[in-house]
Amino acid sequence: MLLSAGAARADVAVGDLFPPLPAATGTETHGKVLLVDFWASWCAPCKASFPAYGRLNAELAPRGLVIVAVSVDDDPGAYASFVRRFSPPFAVVLDKGHALVERVRVPTMPTCYLVDREGRIRYLHAGYHGEETDRALRKEAELLLSEK
Repeated sequence: MLLSAGAARADVAVGDLFPPLPAATGTETHGKVLLVDFWASWCAPCKASFPAYGRLNAELAPRGLVIVAVSVDDDPGAYASFVRRFSPPFAVVLDKGHALVERVRVPTMPTCYLVDREGRIRYLHAGYHGEETDRALRKEAELLLSEK
């Protein structure tokens, strides 16, 4: 199941090309450093990660970081309520029918993928662990942004 963190493993891994995002994101990602976060409204760590992603977006979006948060919620109302509550300053999309999450085979909620300008997954973070995750994401994103 989607929530198991132990032996579960993503079908896409570091070094792989990240699959195309849903067109509904309305966000240009070509040639950008991309953070794709899979989340759900019922996920407590997801609620903690959104403000951190907002800060990361404020700091690094001007340099080319694009954040896209992909919800796996089955209930569009729960999705909409979460988005209203957090008002994220980055793209958020509902993965209707779980097409992308099933293709990626996300191991746990939340899981984020840092993707380089060429579309390759360079870092994968299963779970959100507060400051530890924040520091790692910032360092990794800065490194990818510095690459030309």
